[in-house]
This record gives sequence, C-alpha cells and structure tokens, in this order.
Amino acid sequence: MKKSYLFLLVGLATLKGFSQTVPVAAAPANDYNVSLYGFVRSDYIFDNRKSAMAREDQLNLYPLDVLKDVNGKDANAVSQSNFLAVTSRLGVKVKGPDVWGAKISGTIEGDFYATVEANVGSFRLRHGYINMDWKKTSLTLGQTWYPTFIPEVFPGVANFNTGIMFNPFGWATQVKLKQALSKNVSISITAFKEREFSVAGTVGNAASINSILPTLNGKLEYKGKNVLLGGGAEYKSVEPNTIFSNVVTTNKLNSTSIFAYGKYSNDAISIKAYGISGGNMNNLVMIGGYTAFTSGTNQTFSATRTTAYWIDIASNGKTIAPGFFFGTTQNDGAATAASALANVVGRGLSSTRSIDNVWRASGRIDFKKNKFRVSPELEYTNATWGDTNLFGKAVANKTSVSNFRTMISCVYNF
Repeated sequence: MKKSYLFLLVGLATLKGFSQTVPVAAAPANDYNVSLYGFVRSDYIFDNRKSAMAREDQLNLYPLDVLKDVNGKDANAVSQSNFLAVTSRLGVKVKGPDVWGAKISGTIEGDFYATVEANVGSFRLRHGYINMDWKKTSLTLGQTWYPTFIPEVFPGVANFNTGIMFNPFGWATQVKLKQALSKNVSISITAFKEREFSVAGTVGNAASINSILPTLNGKLEYKGKNVLLGGGAEYKSVEPNTIFSNVVTTNKLNSTSIFAYGKYSNDAISIKAYGISGGNMNNLVMIGGYTAFTSGTNQTFSATRTTAYWIDIASNGKTIAPGFFFGTTQNDGAATAASALANVVGRGLSSTRSIDNVWRASGRIDFKKNKFRVSPELEYTNATWGDTNLFGKAVANKTSVSNFRTMISCVYNF
C-alpha cells in the first residue's frame, strides 16, 4: 500500500510539473500580435457619358472619344449608373519577435476588385510584404505600393480612382531599402518588377519578366511636424519581345521619370500636391506607352512621355470635411517616330485617335461619425482627342469631350 501511495505522489508531482512547464514553453507565442483591419464600402455612381473604365464603371479614367452611329449621333454620349461594393477591403497585420536586431512585421491585404473585368467580385492581393525596421534603416520585401505612389500624399477624393490618371497608382513586388540621414531626412532605393498593371501591347507582365534588370527608383524625403517634401527619379528597362519576325531579339524599351511631391497639414487643413514626368508610364494607370520602329527583322522602341500634376485641398474637420481636387495630364509624344501608325501603343493611344490631354476637377464633403463616413462628390473630367501622328501625339481634328460623375460613397472602417 505504501508503494501505491508513493507512485501516486510521484505521478501527481510529474503532472503538476508538466502543467507548469507547458505554458512556459508556449510563452513565445505571446510575442506575436495579429490584428485585422479594413472597411466595408458601397458606392452609388451616375455618369452622363461613357468613359474608359475598369470593373463595371467603378474606376473611370477618361471620357471616350466621339463615336458616331449611322445617323450621326454620338454613341458614347449616353448616361450610365451602377451600385458597387467590390472595393470592400480586408487586411491582416502581424508583429513578432525581433529578427537580427530589427523590429519585424508583415501585412497581407486584399479586396474584391479582382484582377480582370470578367472576375469582378473575386478576392485579389493588394499588399503582401515583410518589413524589417532597425533604428535608422528599414528593409521592405514583397508586394506593396509603387515607389512613385506616396501613401501620405495622394488625393483624398471620395471616388475610388484616388486621382488616377494624374497620380501614379498600383503595386509591385519589390525590395526597398530606406535609410535615415537625420531626424527629418531619409533616402530610399527600390528595385521592383511590375506586377499589377502590364506594359501595353504585351501579354501579362512578360515585358518586365523578359528584362533581367528590375526597375530602379531613388527617392529623397524631408518629414517635419506639418510639412512633407520629397522627390526622386526612376529608370525602367523592359523587353516587349524575345522574338520578332522569327528572329531572336533583345531590344529594350528604356524610359526614365522624375517626380516631386509635398504636403502641408495642421489641425484645420491639408494641402497636397504632386507632379511627375516620364516615359511609358501606363503601368501606373496613366496615359502613354511607346512607339515601335520596324526595319526588316529588327524592331526598336521609344517611350511616349507623359506629364501630370495635381493639387488637393481639404478640411481636417472631425465631423464635416469638404475638399477640392484638380489634376491635369498631357501626352507629350515619343522622341522617335513609329514606322507605322499601327505601332503606336499605349493607354489613351491608338493608330487612329489619341488623347492630347485630360483634366479633372472635383468637390466632395465627408460626413463622419465614429468610424462611419458618407461622402457625396461631384466630378468633372474633360479629355481632348485628336488624330494620331507617328510620334503618338494628337495633332489634328481635335475634339473635346467631358463626363460629369455624381456619386455617394459610404464607408464603415474597422
């Protein structure tokens, strides 16, 4: 009997010890923090003219050129409307124990905007990246904003376009190194491959994949209490074809761009401005592309240049916040002519008619309560079209068309 008691006591002691050591072994899991964020959004849209658009007219780019029917009526001068909630968003942020002396975090974010028109409502990846942060140095690995898109400086419009056509937009898989030079000044260098929007006239992201060299971006930024200023430059080299006229080719489409931005904000008002000029920027959902010159079995490329700038002024009111946006973009054409009009390729460019310029003005009011916001907005977009020349410029028979969009956006953040 004494032996039985002895075995029982040993068993209880072992069980008690085990119950105490299991939480200790699992304790490191408490160093991880996982949080959900996002919003539910519903938009109600009315347009008085057809526009180049994406996702069932959710994203309007520019009003379409005049298209006359057999009776001489403009087939694009018709009104449209739609209700959509596909921009509703869901994200996950994760923080864990330090890695090699760096604070580490990860983000995965998506919405239901899909990647092609046929799949509207399907979940798509917006962001999927890791960030390692030392005191003065940070390293970002994965898919996130193009470096020409500045999260702190983009238009606060109610429309989902976030100033698209005038402000760069999109995501790219990248490696970004950011270094603080002082308390207020930093420099960043980014190498990336186009991911979300492809080069015009090519299949998917083949032109970017065909090029061994990633796009390179450098940026210098000053960040003070009320002021943010920055600027940078970018070099891109893509390869539209690996074979042409049954002959292997390695000819590249090379382009450069420069950009600058600024923001002033206090308790009452925010003023933001941005300007960019560069070649072959249609991957940023901007107008432009390239011209191709064919000579026998050889084909060379020249980027069309686009210049765009915008300004956004908004109240920082906690319950009611009006805002105004104005943006303009210009097609400056290519430095080298195409061998034929059919070799003019890009967004807003074609072998017959191309965009010369687009401008947009919009006004909005945000009505806010807790994490709910209702934002009515009036938006006017004007585009000038003209006959295309071999440089991708609109030079003759110019026509001005416009679209007036009325919308209400309802957003509940969490």
